[in-house]
Formats: sequence, C-alpha cells, structure tokens
Amino acid sequence: MKKIYIVLLLLCCCQWACSQDKATKIRESFLSGQPSELLVVSHRGDWRNAPENSLQAILNCIEMGVDMVEIDLKKTKDGHLVLMHDRLINRTMNGKGNAEDYTLAELKAMNLKNGAGCKTRHKIPTFEEVMLLCKGKIMVNVDKGYDYFKEAYAILEKTGTADQCVMKAGLAYEKVKAENGEVLDKMIFMPVVNLHKEGAEAIIDSYLEHMKPAAFELVFDNDGPEVQRLIKKVRDSGAKIFINTLWPELCGGHDDDRAVELKQPEESWGWVVNQGAKLIQTDRPALLLEYLEGKKLHD
Repeated sequence: MKKIYIVLLLLCCCQWACSQDKATKIRESFLSGQPSELLVVSHRGDWRNAPENSLQAILNCIEMGVDMVEIDLKKTKDGHLVLMHDRLINRTMNGKGNAEDYTLAELKAMNLKNGAGCKTRHKIPTFEEVMLLCKGKIMVNVDKGYDYFKEAYAILEKTGTADQCVMKAGLAYEKVKAENGEVLDKMIFMPVVNLHKEGAEAIIDSYLEHMKPAAFELVFDNDGPEVQRLIKKVRDSGAKIFINTLWPELCGGHDDDRAVELKQPEESWGWVVNQGAKLIQTDRPALLLEYLEGKKLHD
C-alpha cells in the first residue's frame, strides 16, 4: 500500500511539473523574439460554451490549449476583486445593479448567465480563484482592471502568479508611471494604442523611450498605409504585437467572423499573421488554434 501512495505522489508531482512547464513555455514564447509560434488569447474565456469570465470558461481554454485568457475585474462592496466585464451585473448574472454595491457573499449567492441570457449553475469567481486555477497552466491578460492595478498585483504576489499575468491600459506612459510606478516594473504591462486616432505615434514613442514594453496591443479601424506604417514601427522596435480579431473595428476588417462565417481565413487571420503579430485575441479560440496548427504556427 505504501508503494501505491508513493507512485500516486510521483504521478501528481509529474502532472504539476508538466503544468508548470506549460506556463513557463508560454511566457518564454511571449517574451522571446522568435516569431515562429503565435500565441492565442481567448476573449473572456470560452464564452460560447460557458458563461463569460467564469472558471469553466477559463478551464475550457486551458484544456483546448489556449495560451492566454483575457479577463475583466470589478471590486465588491467588501473589497474583493471579482471577474466581471460590465459596470452592471444585469447582463451576466441573475441580479441587478453594480458589482460594487454587493458583498462577495451576496454575489456568490447569485448565478452567472450564459451567452443566451439563461441562468446557469456557475458562480462569479474571484481574481484569486482564477489565478490559482491558472497557476502553471496558462497566462492571464487583465483587460478591464487597470483601476485595481496595485490590488491585483498583491493577489498575484500572494498566489505566486505575477509572472503569468499581463496588465494593460490605453493610457499614456506618463500617467501610468505616475499612478502605478511602484508595481509597473514588477509584472508585464502592455500599452493599448488606437492607431487610427491622433497622437498614436507619440504614445508609442513615449513608451519605447521610457519603458520598452514587451508588447503593444494595437487597435485600428482601417488597414491603410498609416496604420501599416505604425504596425511596422512597433514590430521593428522589437516589441511584440497583440491584435484583436473580435470585430472589424478593432482590426481593420480582418476579424473572426470574416474567417469563419465568410470563410476567408487568409484575409482575416492570415492578414494579421502577415503583419507580424505575436498574439491574436479571438472569440473563436478552437478554430484559430486549428488554423495556426495547420500553418505550423502553433503546437
């Protein structure tokens, strides 16, 4: 019997080590200059098959081999960070009002809704619960959550997951540095830049001069010469490029639905790949993984 326990313990240790290796591999790929493998980022988890920002939606992503999951944060009345995209809970939970008007226990007493607006058995997760689930398995991209930068970092420190998380904001370097300078260099921070808006290049230049970010999230509502020039400028700087293919206005018309519904993957995902993107955020993670694997751009 003792030998059986030892074998089981060794198996558990091997499984833990493998999951740790998975997270390390993703991080190293993210930070490396090698463009040979793209990383897939799933928007709000696998929300087509589970409630958005739920543990199940994230678990689905881990199991299908997604590299990074995008989540959103809100704070409860009693100070807990929970996953929620909207200011109101009305759309995604069977309740009404602001998340900040409820305690964690009150929110946990409710249920999450699925994409069709039907109540499920799933409960709202805390940021800590999510990071413990993701630990060693997948990277996490905090989208709506900059307002809780320091609080989020404290949880990352507590759970030992600071090296797996990417925080981002569509703000100028000077503002981010002034507000969160003490934690800015302790984790990966990714600026979000709207390339079609006035002043985009100045924002890029400021980050490149003062911070040299590992990656930029680039948003653009057209694919004209000026947009492509700025994409090339970021790429030539050595920073990674993160492009959203969620809907046309985020990627100059090279979106998921064009790939899937119009059956034009080369004009959508293929175009993004050709821009030198390292990370593609999608609402169609399984299909994007299949596409990239077919191109030998993802394991």
